[in-house]
Amino acid sequence: MYAAWYERQGPADEVLQLGERERPEPGLGEVRVRIHASGVNPSDTYARSGRQGPMAFPWVIPHQDGAGIIDAVGGDVPINRVGERVWVYEATLNRPGGTAAEYCVVPARRAVALPDDVDFGSAACLRIPAMTAHRGVFADGPVQSQTILVTGGAGAVGSSAIQLAVWGGATVLATVSSDEKAHAARAVGAAHTINYRQQDVAAEIERLTNGGVDRVVDVDFGANLATTLLVLKPGGVVASYASRGDDTPKVPFRRLMVKNITVHAILVYTMPEPAKTAAMTDVTQALRDGALRPLITSRMPLERIAAAHAHVEQVASTGNTVLQVA
Repeated sequence: MYAAWYERQGPADEVLQLGERERPEPGLGEVRVRIHASGVNPSDTYARSGRQGPMAFPWVIPHQDGAGIIDAVGGDVPINRVGERVWVYEATLNRPGGTAAEYCVVPARRAVALPDDVDFGSAACLRIPAMTAHRGVFADGPVQSQTILVTGGAGAVGSSAIQLAVWGGATVLATVSSDEKAHAARAVGAAHTINYRQQDVAAEIERLTNGGVDRVVDVDFGANLATTLLVLKPGGVVASYASRGDDTPKVPFRRLMVKNITVHAILVYTMPEPAKTAAMTDVTQALRDGALRPLITSRMPLERIAAAHAHVEQVASTGNTVLQVA
């Protein structure tokens, strides 16, 4: 099979290889998926660069997320799953073979049935971006009639968070860094956008709301903490999935305590199993309802995987990056 892989960690254009590898066979409880699209996420680049730690295997075909069609099943998996359209998640969790290849083998539960009207490119953006977004929006229950601030509203997670929050009945404000990103965030449902490079975010939120926001879905906990404390209502929630500006921020505990603010730190791989199940269920339903369509701003062929990794490593990138495999 045609695939991309690396045998050592380092810069994408130095370590990623392209060529033929042996096609994997599904074992007990596994399915093999003919991959049509492979999602590229920041965690994939961290694993390749060494930022997440050393390699656990002599070689790795990267990418956790993807989508395609099941073409073979192992023991204890119903044969009628062959031919099923699926989205794949955690393809390289404790195994070396990810979705940057023509074929990928995963445990059957990690291949989720895909609605017929959802294209494979969109489906390749569901696990890490959309499920992280789901946790950020719904970690503390329903959001009907709430006001939610999504920071980085044009990003892969942020754009999905906007759509899921609107689907849940919330009004969404989003921070962005350019007019282009403001347009992208509004296009997926943000009621208002705030350019944090040109505007006072807290002052704009005070102007737009009645006393602040109920929840913040946050792309940069440390850098945004001062603003978060100003804009959250008492009893509010901040759910953050990154802290790029300061990963060891000084936390003003008393201010959090006085406002009874709940803080959720989110990593999709270690989310509680009930949260993963709820996210898969809701994400699939939102797809069926036409309420969720991942924002894809870069589509490249598998041959351009190094360029795709470099693109994702740019923090300023908008939306999702997807590799077309078939």
